[in-house]
Amino acid sequence: MKPVSFFFTETDTIAYNEYNCDSIDALLKTKKLIKLPGLIDPHVHFRTPGQEYKENWESGSVAAIRGGYTQVFDMPNTIPSSVTLERIVEKKKLIDAQLKTAKIPLRYGLYVGASRQHFDQIPLCKNDVIGIKVFMGASTGDLLMDDLPSLEILFEIAGKEDMLVAVHAESEAMLQQRKALLKDEHAYCTHSKIRSPEVAAAAVKQAIDLARKHKTRLYVLHVSSIPELELIKAAKAEGLAVFAETCPHYLFLTTKDYARLEGCAQMNPALRDPEHQEALWQAVRDGIIDTIGSDHAPHTIDEKSEAFGCCPSGVPGIETTLPLLFTAHTEGRLSLEKLIELTHHNPRKLLRLPENNDFVLIDTETKRAVKNENLATKSKWSPYAGMALVGWPVMTAIQN
Repeated sequence: MKPVSFFFTETDTIAYNEYNCDSIDALLKTKKLIKLPGLIDPHVHFRTPGQEYKENWESGSVAAIRGGYTQVFDMPNTIPSSVTLERIVEKKKLIDAQLKTAKIPLRYGLYVGASRQHFDQIPLCKNDVIGIKVFMGASTGDLLMDDLPSLEILFEIAGKEDMLVAVHAESEAMLQQRKALLKDEHAYCTHSKIRSPEVAAAAVKQAIDLARKHKTRLYVLHVSSIPELELIKAAKAEGLAVFAETCPHYLFLTTKDYARLEGCAQMNPALRDPEHQEALWQAVRDGIIDTIGSDHAPHTIDEKSEAFGCCPSGVPGIETTLPLLFTAHTEGRLSLEKLIELTHHNPRKLLRLPENNDFVLIDTETKRAVKNENLATKSKWSPYAGMALVGWPVMTAIQN
């Protein structure tokens, strides 16, 4: 029998005493706990290399375990960007060393970044990455591919190599136009006006057209709006290999939260008005949305407190995704089967991962508020701080 690494979200003593258990077997039989397969997060930013003061794989792995995740997939917009095989190999060495220090055998994979100067590297990276990340609109980092000729080359290569293309779908041209139009507005909510649903939909349409032409497997990341959903629904009905992710912040936050959160509500794509949130929930139930990615993208609270225009985009979320979703389940918004499908089965199929016996035990009864000081992420803040949630992980197990 293979060894299993057990990690309690607090400490072994707290877990055993709270549930009146003296063994793991007894813990598994506790009525208030349920067992879920280990969660898979297809979208994290653990900031290594280059910005370890925001996060690294020592803190990030603890945050993942506390969130019930046993496998994560990290994005390439680091410093330097992960756009060559050499950089991918070096990044893996850094990650492995940090995980060894943390003593957490977290499963992980990487995306290679799409770069006009490094098309030749994509086939070389095929066996070392899970897919290709394309920034069609500018976001955190220096990766941007917004011209059609370059996108044509990229999608053609990916189609021939049978590599997944994961897109940050926002039209850079439209972003710049709207930025100029709204240059005199300085409230944080301006972010949602600049990065509007139309900006996202234009890029989604372009990506779907390219996927159709080059027979490329397309993964549309952080879907946030009605027009995106309509395009993706039509592409799926057509039989195209188009998959969609949404994130907790679009399911649990809206533009109304700028008043409360200010810069801590800024992310790319931006928050939407409530009608888009309702459409996303329906798309989740209907199967148009395939996965939930945390898009865990930590920045320090000092950075997020800067004025609009200087404040970086991104929010932490890997520790709170599961309790947010399970709380939604208790409220009748999401079946438990759908929750498992979104956080385990679908990402495993999409990313072509082998099955494993990892699991997480969650407490189905105890309601606990999100507290910034209890978070493992280096950023030590959450847009959900103060929210009372149920479904917190008690124990996460990784089958070695």
